[in-house]
Amino acid sequence: MPSNALFLLFRIVAFIEGLSWLVLLFIAMPLKYMADSPEMVTMVGRAHGGLFIAFVILGIIVSYKYEWTPKLMLYAFLASLLPFGTFYFDYWLHRPTQKWAIQADGA
Repeated sequence: MPSNALFLLFRIVAFIEGLSWLVLLFIAMPLKYMADSPEMVTMVGRAHGGLFIAFVILGIIVSYKYEWTPKLMLYAFLASLLPFGTFYFDYWLHRPTQKWAIQADGA
């Protein structure tokens, strides 16, 4: 798999993981407690769990491939725990001032 494809896969998984976290927090959980309907938490929770594991594994692989510092790896992990965190992390990584982002884009 070319390095750009690996990085693109990481970004896609991060985006979908972030969306699943928001759906779980702001749609499924309120339905569970306000409408007494726990089924959506079960479905979305399982999907989010799998996406979270994929995000962490891909994050480790990408961090080694692009020689991230342990601090940057920690930021990626912490971003996955916060609502909207993966979206902000992706934005932050793609600022022109990021050394490795230029390498990831193939320049």
